[in-house]
Amino acid sequence: MSTRSATSRARPRSASRRRSVLRRRVAWVLGVAVVTGIAVAAIVAPRLDKAVQEVVLPLRHEDIIRQQAADKGLDPALIAGIIYTESRFRDQTSHAGAKGLMQLLPSTADDIARKSGGTAFVQGDLANPQVNISYGSFYLRYLMQRYGGNDVLAIAAYNAGEGRVDQWIFAARNDGEKFDRARHIPFPETRHYVQQVLEMRGKYRSQYGRELGL
Repeated sequence: MSTRSATSRARPRSASRRRSVLRRRVAWVLGVAVVTGIAVAAIVAPRLDKAVQEVVLPLRHEDIIRQQAADKGLDPALIAGIIYTESRFRDQTSHAGAKGLMQLLPSTADDIARKSGGTAFVQGDLANPQVNISYGSFYLRYLMQRYGGNDVLAIAAYNAGEGRVDQWIFAARNDGEKFDRARHIPFPETRHYVQQVLEMRGKYRSQYGRELGL
């Protein structure tokens, strides 16, 4: 056998070994990349989910909400649901002049101040989350008591006013009908408002139960 012939046969085997080594290296690099990607995803995904949740379903001032709910015997998730529906947890003033997180009208806030002993209260205080949530919770508790604990009627009155809700109840009774469900509300805006508050209450219960002390 000639040296040239042996060398010719050795070259394919050497090239095959190089390809095999290259494939193993590529597979190793890909494996490391996959494992690294999984590890990064495990770290980033929860943070990303949390960030998305805070945008879609924000929660702020949960310590104040918990405190006011406990003080006034209210469901903290209901307070959060009203704040979300009213202001998305942003301090703002509506076109009707309602102010702050729980969107209280100046006249309502003045009345609450008188009833709660807030002698030093001024309208600018409604920009303070502690004052706003305290006054909004005070009003919500009053409405819950006024309507016998019926959350639908209390939420409807929070949006449309007690006088209007009283008219709806009176009209329903005259017709021999009940008025205790969101679907009974004749105003589409108030009906949608009540439905949204109740829906958001459920979401805050399920997604922020620990933060709200539930």
